[in-house]
Amino acid sequence: MAVKYICRHCKSELGLLMADDISEIRLGFHSLTPEERSDIIAYNPNGDVTVKVVCDYCREAIEANPELLLVTNPLQ
Repeated sequence: MAVKYICRHCKSELGLLMADDISEIRLGFHSLTPEERSDIIAYNPNGDVTVKVVCDYCREAIEANPELLLVTNPLQ
């Protein structure tokens, strides 16, 4: 199974974990609410998982310009 971390705004790949023994508990997914899980985690048909997070660049840009959150795709 692969767990791929991407930025939800700019779509940059931030990390990739490749292992068969990765569990949701080890990744901390168990502490998410159902709403957070559906917003953050996508399960792909091949068994891989995509996790949407925010990269440092986008976080800094949004902190400096909060109005960017009002745009559908602020940082493409």
